[in-house]
Amino acid sequence: MDKRTVLITGCSSGIGYATAKGLARRGYRVFATARKTKDVDRLNGEGLESLVLDLNSEVSIKEAVQEVLSRTGGTLFALFNNAAYGQPGAVEDLSTHALREQFESNFFGWHELTRLIIPVMRRQGYGRIIQNSSVLGLVAMKYRGAYNASKFAIEGLTDTLRMELFGTDIFVSLIEPGPINSSFRTNAHRVFRNSIDCEKSAHQHAYRGVEKRLLHTGAEPPFTRPPAAVLNRVIRILECRRPKARYYVTVPTYAFALMKRFFPHWLLDLTLICAAAGENRESAKYNS
Repeated sequence: MDKRTVLITGCSSGIGYATAKGLARRGYRVFATARKTKDVDRLNGEGLESLVLDLNSEVSIKEAVQEVLSRTGGTLFALFNNAAYGQPGAVEDLSTHALREQFESNFFGWHELTRLIIPVMRRQGYGRIIQNSSVLGLVAMKYRGAYNASKFAIEGLTDTLRMELFGTDIFVSLIEPGPINSSFRTNAHRVFRNSIDCEKSAHQHAYRGVEKRLLHTGAEPPFTRPPAAVLNRVIRILECRRPKARYYVTVPTYAFALMKRFFPHWLLDLTLICAAAGENRESAKYNS
């Protein structure tokens, strides 16, 4: 296999980090990007080609793309949009500013980066665009409204893009993980405390369970998979001749996708409410 180039966002930890390391071991030339300079320095020190890419900044996105293309001679085989965070909180407690911030990182930044990469792939006549969505891009769960909305939005945009690129050799795929072992909850708790006024909320009591879930320590919730589970799907997309539109990861994603197809709305809602309550009970048990 020829050495091919892949640009990955959000490589400081979790899925992005595992994917960058795994693809590099497999012989790909990986550009592992991160928002913070200290993370870029660490990744470079580990032997990866790393550079700063902040999805909240159009200037940073443009500069990163220019740098990557200058190093590759103007080509890029694949883009893996991965960097994202979760903004917990009831919909009625979300400020418009908090919602905008969520979309800036999880949606608008991805769109700007993808728009800059598509002309490159059109010129070379091939490419792969991989969007790391979520089970929460398929179904919604309580107190995750901002994240749900950003992932539902990326699913709709990606489905449209895939149709618009039909007939080219540029393939667009969604990966939809359920629970993955990462620092996602820790980061979500930080933004939750910064943006939600729990004491003044009608959901004050429920937020205690939300915080226990976000601060969960000990055994991972049922069906949690390591980041390598997503890496395996990325490899499949990169190396098969005609990638599929969607790739599920973890049992909950398969289960909820099936339920969404066959359950009436009221039953799906009830199932998801019970699933969230069960998740909070598990966290409370381990954190007590």
